[in-house]
Amino acid sequence: MKSKYLGILGLLLILIILIGGCDGNTTDETAEQEKEVTLNLFIAQPRFREQYEEYLDRFVEKYQAEKNIKVNYDMEMPSADTASQILKTRLTTGEDLDVLMIHAINEKAQYYKAGYLEDLSDQPWVDDLYDSAKTAVTYDGKVLALPLESLTWGILYNKELFEELGIEPAMTLSEMEGNIQVIKNAGKTPFLASYNEAWIPQLFLPLTTGAFANTTHPDFIERMYDNEGSYSELSEMFNIIDLVHANSNSDGLEIGGSDGSAEFAGGEYGMWVQGPWFSATILEANPDFKFGVSPLPVSNNEEQTMINASVSSSLAVSSFSKNKEVAKDLVAFFLDPEASADFFSKVQFNPISDIHEFETYPWIKEAIEYVEEGKSYIDPSIPQAVKDESGKMLQAYYSKISTKEEVISALDQSWQTFNEVNQ
Repeated sequence: MKSKYLGILGLLLILIILIGGCDGNTTDETAEQEKEVTLNLFIAQPRFREQYEEYLDRFVEKYQAEKNIKVNYDMEMPSADTASQILKTRLTTGEDLDVLMIHAINEKAQYYKAGYLEDLSDQPWVDDLYDSAKTAVTYDGKVLALPLESLTWGILYNKELFEELGIEPAMTLSEMEGNIQVIKNAGKTPFLASYNEAWIPQLFLPLTTGAFANTTHPDFIERMYDNEGSYSELSEMFNIIDLVHANSNSDGLEIGGSDGSAEFAGGEYGMWVQGPWFSATILEANPDFKFGVSPLPVSNNEEQTMINASVSSSLAVSSFSKNKEVAKDLVAFFLDPEASADFFSKVQFNPISDIHEFETYPWIKEAIEYVEEGKSYIDPSIPQAVKDESGKMLQAYYSKISTKEEVISALDQSWQTFNEVNQ
């Protein structure tokens, strides 16, 4: 009998060991599965796809070596014209997103209030940011994104042509009129219009609004958010818009950003209302082309002629991400002390952190000189929906389909609608 009980006990022990072994295998298999994640990325800079993919591959390799986690990524890169609307749709419909690119000035507050952004204040890279860059991505005392593209911009000008003609960038409307005449006399076209993509004519809005809101209309932005202002107060902005349109090519609606870069690099145009974010594309078309950055004058008051200083494209982590820690590590890699300087240099972004010591480009230095002289303002906080509307309306205005009054009315209505939705 005793041997019988011992036999049964032995069988039970064997079963327990087998079951335990099965559980152990299951745990091991689960652990193996947990070592592979896929991140969904939304980065609206398709012109830098190659640079992003190269840098992300470096992260994947490093992460697997250091943490034994294989990271796959699916990167969506819409154009600037459609990015804002696509992102809103992705977020409101609950589609999986881990890392998303936002405009620090225009979108951080809206997306944070909606509950879409993870608080990144405790991330190690925060302390290394320049104060201006940190301020740009901070809302309600929280750092909500890692700044990537810090901008000092106004208009681009053909430096070699200006030197050849003996002219300097204009600081007033009158000086601009003089430069235009000199350029026309030389058989060149003063301005390049490239309005096929609506975000390009939209650039007039922050440039003119920023100039007036930081001088003669200091409470304009605040009153617009309170439904107490109107763009009719800034109707002078059409002085420079009309001057540019009257002295630019007539086929602007057929030319976009990339085509415009090639056109400008050809040397037949004097100026382009555009930022230096197309510098790589311009130099790809013509490596010997020399261009500079200067402010856009909006009046004959030189104090209103200033450079727009801003942080735009920034990387945030979705509060709904299922892989938050990996997503945060990926974002942090864009300020990796050993690797990030190479990325920033290749895409020609400005340094935004103490860890960046790479040499900046001549056009960046030129724009920063205005900043150091106190001739700059922080990019005005205009809702992205208003900017989008301005692009469409200024396309129509360029084509003489819409009037100034209709442009102003559309801007006011768009801002009021934004206020109603986001109160």
